[in-house]
Amino acid sequence: MTQPGLAMAIIIAGIAIAVAIVFTNPLTITVDADITETPISGPVLDDVITIGLIPVEKGQEPESEASALKEFLQDELGVKVEITYTTGYEPLIEGMRFGHLDAAFMDTGPAWITHQRTGAEVVLAELVNGKVNYQATVWALEDNDSIKSLGDTVGKKVAFTSITGSSGFIRPVGTLVAEDYIEIKGDDIVSLEEALEENFESYTFAGGYKTALELLLEGHVDAAFGSDIAPQKYLEPEDQTKLRAVSTIGPVPSHVFMVHPGMSDPTREALVAALIKLNYDENNQILIDLYGAEALVPTTTRQHIGDFGSLIDNLTGLDQKILDKYDKSK
Repeated sequence: MTQPGLAMAIIIAGIAIAVAIVFTNPLTITVDADITETPISGPVLDDVITIGLIPVEKGQEPESEASALKEFLQDELGVKVEITYTTGYEPLIEGMRFGHLDAAFMDTGPAWITHQRTGAEVVLAELVNGKVNYQATVWALEDNDSIKSLGDTVGKKVAFTSITGSSGFIRPVGTLVAEDYIEIKGDDIVSLEEALEENFESYTFAGGYKTALELLLEGHVDAAFGSDIAPQKYLEPEDQTKLRAVSTIGPVPSHVFMVHPGMSDPTREALVAALIKLNYDENNQILIDLYGAEALVPTTTRQHIGDFGSLIDNLTGLDQKILDKYDKSK
């Protein structure tokens, strides 16, 4: 073929390709009948997403709430969603560890343990009463001026809520350890208990905010630990005036939603975007019915849990106590 003829053939071929592109389905580009069509589509998500939940109460499996969440996510994502309940956090952690679970709703303590053991990451935090945390606080009697800081509670009679209480034990005692007021000589729960005996005149686990504050009001202890709104929530106005907040120790993070470290980026991003739609009025009841949260907000493990996780690490042997606390089979 002469060069002019070759040039003309190339031009004709180019026109043919352009026509083929213009008149082909917009989602498909066809250049030649011998070439397989390649669809242009959005990110490919994982085929199945399995989410773990733990009942709020022993023996509870709110199937209707789980079904509503499942159907909502399947409609939003276009993939199969499975919801599984476990009796405690250890099965959830093991599920994450071995890849049987892709995501889970968790309380802060177990979430930190899961992060430590599996590398799972926090992607959403629950919003409750407009906040993603509440403040741990030291309480004393209004007329007792011997306690002016958290450090002043060392050597005194104190009331904790429970050994797994976030504001009633973990935040105050973990901070005392971090700031070198208390030294734990060992690496197990017995060592922690011995440190408590050595550093306080006496201590008691009251079982809750109200009882701890009542022990304080009755003069059985010098200080009580709990949340910043505990007196307002549990005491009569007359008794509230008898107490004073010695100091605010720091935040206790709200519950979280975690994802497996192996989840693909497109799936994680799509799942987070879908869950945020639970904040919309038309979907919000699904979230409220599930765990009582009013909204979910994007976050990270470091941003949300922050130093609270290191406080758990400071308290030797406490990780297993935290997991046992939430075991609904016991």
